[in-house]
Amino acid sequence: MRKDIEKKIAELRQVIRQHDYNYYVLSQPKISDKEYDDLIRGLKELEEQFPQFQSTDSPTARLSGGILKGFAALKHCQKMFSLDNTYSFAELKDWEARVRKGLKQEETIEFVAELKIDGLSANLTYEDGRLLSAATRGDGETGEDVTANIKTIRAVPLVLLGKNIPDFMEIRGEVYIEDKDFQALNEERQLQGEDLFANPRNAASGTLKLLDTALVAKRRLNFFAHSLGEYQGKEIISQWEYLLKLKDWGLRANPNSKLCVNLNEVISCCKSWQEKREIVNYEIDGVVIKVNDLKQQRALGSTMKNPRWAVAYKFPARQATTDVLDIIFNVGRTGVVTPIARLKPVECSGVIIKQATLHNFDEIKRLGIKVGDRILLERAGDVIPKIVKVVERKGKKAFIVPESCPACSGKIIKEKAEDVAFRCINPSCPAQLERGLLHFASRAAIDIEGLGVVVVKQLVELKLVKNFADIYKLKESDLLELELFKEKKANNLLEGIKISKTRPLSRLIFALGIRHVGEKAAYVLAQNFQQLDDLAQADIERLEKIYEIGPVMARAVVDYFSLPQSKKLILALKEAGLNFKETRLAAQSAALSGKQIVFTGELKEFSRQQAEGLARQAGANATSAVSKNTDFVVAGANSGSKFDKAKKLGVKIIDERQFQEMLK
Repeated sequence: MRKDIEKKIAELRQVIRQHDYNYYVLSQPKISDKEYDDLIRGLKELEEQFPQFQSTDSPTARLSGGILKGFAALKHCQKMFSLDNTYSFAELKDWEARVRKGLKQEETIEFVAELKIDGLSANLTYEDGRLLSAATRGDGETGEDVTANIKTIRAVPLVLLGKNIPDFMEIRGEVYIEDKDFQALNEERQLQGEDLFANPRNAASGTLKLLDTALVAKRRLNFFAHSLGEYQGKEIISQWEYLLKLKDWGLRANPNSKLCVNLNEVISCCKSWQEKREIVNYEIDGVVIKVNDLKQQRALGSTMKNPRWAVAYKFPARQATTDVLDIIFNVGRTGVVTPIARLKPVECSGVIIKQATLHNFDEIKRLGIKVGDRILLERAGDVIPKIVKVVERKGKKAFIVPESCPACSGKIIKEKAEDVAFRCINPSCPAQLERGLLHFASRAAIDIEGLGVVVVKQLVELKLVKNFADIYKLKESDLLELELFKEKKANNLLEGIKISKTRPLSRLIFALGIRHVGEKAAYVLAQNFQQLDDLAQADIERLEKIYEIGPVMARAVVDYFSLPQSKKLILALKEAGLNFKETRLAAQSAALSGKQIVFTGELKEFSRQQAEGLARQAGANATSAVSKNTDFVVAGANSGSKFDKAKKLGVKIIDERQFQEMLK
């Protein structure tokens, strides 16, 4: 009897999965909605009657109506890059020229053109063919865990179909809402007196981050898979082969994708869709072009932000006209004073625009903008508000570049004649000091727990901190002057400040806020120089010899360390006892080479990204999922489900100290 029930439930699940495939992938439903609902109802009744046979990958798992507590952070195995954009066919040809330059001259290059869906990027992780987790793109390295909400999307299979499925696979795609469902959603919100969504993208993004899974299910999110992240177990040769396999596995790839033998075919495809973008029942804002061969993709690699083997051709932006009400200023973390046009609110591409950056004062001069002028506005790439030109000159007073900083009244200058940016040169400017301190103390940088926005603002206002090094001069009596600070809170912050002195050099370089130097670049610099003093003395030629460091970043590094205030700060940080060293690792480690390694919990010496980078440099393959193929799990403080799974599977668990020994 027990086996008969279990078999009946398994068969019913398979029948429902096949009907999901027929409907969402093949667009060829073979039963009515009523018949489908009856199948779901029958399965649900059996699972409730025999709870021992319930499963997280059952079709009924989509029917969750629970309230989530929040979204945990979820690390991607392979970084989710953003795409560089092109806005003309000339720019597209320039991109192709760079691609050809990056490959061998005799190589043939094919391209895949795919519609750029205007939605929200998501990363689905499958292990042994079953949906393990799902996350938003986030910052590219880490996203929000939205697994429960993704499960409500019927176009996302909980169990993959077919054969030749990789043992582990990250499937990237776009979560979106079809036009008819978006219209129905807004009509319902209007009847209920709620604010309307500006466009389908906003609706999809807002829905995916709701905490009520029942409400998410009602909004009929959809999904197209388009890219491949980390995968193990099966070889995939090309992007086109991958798109074809998606259909076999039960996932939706956009049917309008095209394999192109040359760039002329790509351009023809872009022209065609630019003219007929309204025929599909979802929003598209361009065409994504990818080099087809995955081996060529790996050879081309990526920059810090974008893959070199893919680019987006964006359709011409939608435009609107409005009036300039005022020109205000923003002082950035590096002291750059940026003019911003405050606008009479206007709708453009479904979004209400109230202000637009003018980038720099040369741009104001070029456009000839005055307060009161009527301007033509566009959302460049359908995202960033940009002023194109003045269409009616109604302003009377010419704009004059301010002589003093709007935040501190200090002097602003161009550091070099060829620069377009004006900077506030006051090192104690509260606007840049506050932003700089928050960056310095952030988790990816020096990581001082408790040094947040409210505390930093008070420290600056009371003039207790005038530069980064002053943080290390703070005493308990200083902190007790701050609002809501008692002895325990003060001591906890002082302990956090003390611990921050031990962070590796790479974290300190990132914390300094050098222009163009992000977290990864800081790590690359630290690995190459090992000592901050050596980096500070490096010239542009030496820096440019490092593969990941380009001329712009090299110049920014040299300029930073040549400034008198930078030299004074570095000396003060050294006197405060901060760590100025980084351990360079050998290219390979015998203990780690070829091993599968997973990190879990909070590490003391490294950020997760740095630890995984070190592992890969040592020859290991750092992944985010524990499986029977995992060789080691490195467990830090507060380890969670990965630790438990490793114990269950008998995978070797080591601590951070043992990992460092293996690196040597």
